[in-house]
Amino acid sequence: MEPGLNELLKWSVENSSTTANDSDAAPPTNRGLNPDALSALFGGPSDADLMVESMTAIQDPSLPLSEKMIAFDNFEQLIENLDNANNLGPLALWTPLLQCLENEEGDIKRMAAWCVGTAVQNNEKSQERLLAMGGIEKLVKLVVDGTQSESVRRKGVYALSSAVRNYQPSMDVLTGELGKLGREEQGRKIDASDMDACDELIGALREEAKSAKESNGA
Repeated sequence: MEPGLNELLKWSVENSSTTANDSDAAPPTNRGLNPDALSALFGGPSDADLMVESMTAIQDPSLPLSEKMIAFDNFEQLIENLDNANNLGPLALWTPLLQCLENEEGDIKRMAAWCVGTAVQNNEKSQERLLAMGGIEKLVKLVVDGTQSESVRRKGVYALSSAVRNYQPSMDVLTGELGKLGREEQGRKIDASDMDACDELIGALREEAKSAKESNGA
């Protein structure tokens, strides 16, 4: 039996016993039930279905930007759930998400970076996947690009911050990429578990994004 259906069976038995023994018992709730299990029971789309549908909408060239932004917002909310974030790999959604970092539309890049940051925050499994997909390099390219808007670059910094904290392999790639750009101070070895050192590096990148926007607007 599928785990979700087994979960539903246990819930049904427990709540049936409660109401049978106590006519004054409160109505059963869905506390503790997996949303996908509820979807299986009532026939609604699972979170996985919604994630795929959202990304399909984001990639649809016939849809207006406003609708893609709604789809991206829904996608970001879905991957706030750790299991959903870790499902990006099995659902083959990392590739299209990272491709959005190179989209011509600034809002698409901004939302993509935001979603990356949400997916990898305090999530080693997704941090590992992002690294394997070459996502750190893409984010560095976005963050140091002076032609991008401040909002795009700052979301890129947020994504990098989430990707490298407490995950040394990604931190090493980040500092390595910055070193290749001739940034000797930012390219030095940093302990990913040293939050003060992480804050210093990320803070510098964030201030650079802000200063670049102000400079471009001067």
